[in-house]
Amino acid sequence: MQHRYFKIYKPYGYLSQFITNERPRKKKKLLGELGDFPEETMSVGRLDQDSEGLLFLTTDGKASAEVNGNKIEKEYYVQLDGKITHEAIEKIQLGVEISINGKSYKTLPCEAFILEERPVFPERAKKIRDERHGPTSWISVTLVEGKFRQVKKMTAAIGFPTLRLVRIRIGNEHLNNMNAGEVIELPAFSY
Repeated sequence: MQHRYFKIYKPYGYLSQFITNERPRKKKKLLGELGDFPEETMSVGRLDQDSEGLLFLTTDGKASAEVNGNKIEKEYYVQLDGKITHEAIEKIQLGVEISINGKSYKTLPCEAFILEERPVFPERAKKIRDERHGPTSWISVTLVEGKFRQVKKMTAAIGFPTLRLVRIRIGNEHLNNMNAGEVIELPAFSY
């Protein structure tokens, strides 16, 4: 069987899956609505329903396991509530205590820095509060691990809750100027 590989810009409000076992109170938006994918297609890693950005899809379980391992970098641009300080960035870089399944976990050291200019992304389906409600700031965070809601827990732990989270890179593959919901088929993953 010839495996297939896709990169997509997962929009806000979509689950990172193709089927759901939940009995929906209201219909959930699933990845299959974004394109015509082979039956065996799986998402590689996850983004929360309210997170956006680069997501890989594939029929290749081996490639999926490699990308999900702790060797491939994933970079996120994160809009924060408040004007972040260099001291707070340093805490993220060194690792912070977060809770994973009710247990304390210290995140691995990572790359993080303040973005001087606001990044340009497609308008989000649900508006984010504006500057009238207080200042916001944008940072870049690059991880090799991927715990449940890790970036959001990290920014909350240093006192700057996440307002918007967009994954812009997995390994060597970038989001670039894709639009929300756009799908691009790749010959293979570049990581």
